[in-house]
Amino acid sequence: MKHEWRKHEKKIYLPKQKPVVVEAPAFKYFTIGGEGNPNSELFTDRVEILYALSYAVKMSPKKNMAPDGYFDYTVYPLEGIWDVNDEAKKKSDKQLDKNSLVYKIMIRQPEFVDDNFAQRIIEIVKEKKPYLDLSQVKFEQIEEGKCVQMLHVGSYDDEPASFEQMKAFAEQNGFRRLSKNHKEIYLTDARKVAPEKLKTVLRFEVE
Repeated sequence: MKHEWRKHEKKIYLPKQKPVVVEAPAFKYFTIGGEGNPNSELFTDRVEILYALSYAVKMSPKKNMAPDGYFDYTVYPLEGIWDVNDEAKKKSDKQLDKNSLVYKIMIRQPEFVDDNFAQRIIEIVKEKKPYLDLSQVKFEQIEEGKCVQMLHVGSYDDEPASFEQMKAFAEQNGFRRLSKNHKEIYLTDARKVAPEKLKTVLRFEVE
């Protein structure tokens, strides 16, 4: 049976529009780190790279190279860990300059993907799409642990209001936010959906 994250992993990927505590275990990802405006061509290229790698994994049986343990599944959504650079952290001005953003974007991979298979996939995509720069791609395991998360519906620019709700919830329940960075999981495609209808999971780690 096909594994669909929207059906089988609702706690991780489909929270309600109110803060909750979730335990996010270790998952495997293709990742790319960078700095700058997410509206840039470079960022768009990096997103394309992650999807090219992810679909190469999914379609590997058609190339007669499926790894042991392969099962059919829905490709996971794009995710990103966001922060600002050191210069921005020194400023008292609350206005966000998107050029100062620091990010690690990623797409989760199924458990059957190991280091060797991931490297094969990277080489295949390099050969198939030589115009893409895969030099910054990593395959890594990331464990977030205990987090507060909620679904944000609307423009990315309106996320601070949701983060305020999450902060108040954390404090009321005796949790402390571990860092200023946060995770975003994109359930909708900003190229195809109006800003007011965008759905984004917001998450930050707590203890």
